Amino acid sequence: MHRGFTTGLLLLTASTGAIDAVSYLSLDKVFTGNMTGNVLFLGFALMGVAGIPFLNNAIALLGFVIGSILSGRIVPRGGAKGFPRASAWLLVAGGALAIVLAVVWTVVGDLPHPVLLTITFLLAAVMGAQVGAVKPIGNSDLSTVVVTNTLANLSRDSRLGGGKGQAWIQRVLAVVAMGVGAAIGAGAIHLWSGAAALFVAIGIYAVGTVTLVASGRAARV
Repeated sequence: MHRGFTTGLLLLTASTGAIDAVSYLSLDKVFTGNMTGNVLFLGFALMGVAGIPFLNNAIALLGFVIGSILSGRIVPRGGAKGFPRASAWLLVAGGALAIVLAVVWTVVGDLPHPVLLTITFLLAAVMGAQVGAVKPIGNSDLSTVVVTNTLANLSRDSRLGGGKGQAWIQRVLAVVAMGVGAAIGAGAIHLWSGAAALFVAIGIYAVGTVTLVASGRAARV
C-alpha cells in the first residue's frame, strides 16, 4: 500500500474521533461514526436508562446505514487501481455537507431538537459514506470509524499473542489517531463550541481527503 494511503486513513480516523466527540458531547450523547456505541445505547434506552436518548441514536444509526448504502452505489467494487475518483468525490461531497452543517449550527446557535436530529442524521450519513469511500484501499486495520478490530489484530498478532508483531506501528497509530482526534474535538468544544469543534474536525477530514486523492494519483502513475 502506498504510504500516503496510510497517512490519509489515519487522518480520517482522527477526524472521526473529533466528529464523534462533537456528536457525543454537543449533540446529546450520540455517536455519528462509532455505530457499536449507538447500538449499545439503543439497548440501554429501551430499558429506560436515564440520560440515553433512543430517538437520537436511532437517527444516527439510520443515517450511517443510508450513507453506507449510497457509497455502495457510487464507489466501484474491486479492480480499481489507486484511489477511485468516485471515492474522492464522495469524500469531497461529505466534507462540503459537513461544512454546511457547521455553518448552520454556527448561525442557529442553540439547536432546536428537529435541527439537532437533522445534523445528527447527516453527519452519520457522511461517516457511513466515508467508510465505503475508503473500502477500495482494502486496509481492514484502518476502517476510519472504529479501532476495535485494529486492537484485536494488534493484540493477537503481537509476540505476546504468539504472532510476529506485524503491522504493529500502523495499528498503534490508528488507535492513537482516534484518541487524539477525540481529544482535539473535546478540547475545541471546551474552548469554543460544538460548531467550532466541527469546523476543526472538518479541517482534519479535508487534509486526510487531500492526502488520499494525491496518493491515488501517485499510485496510478
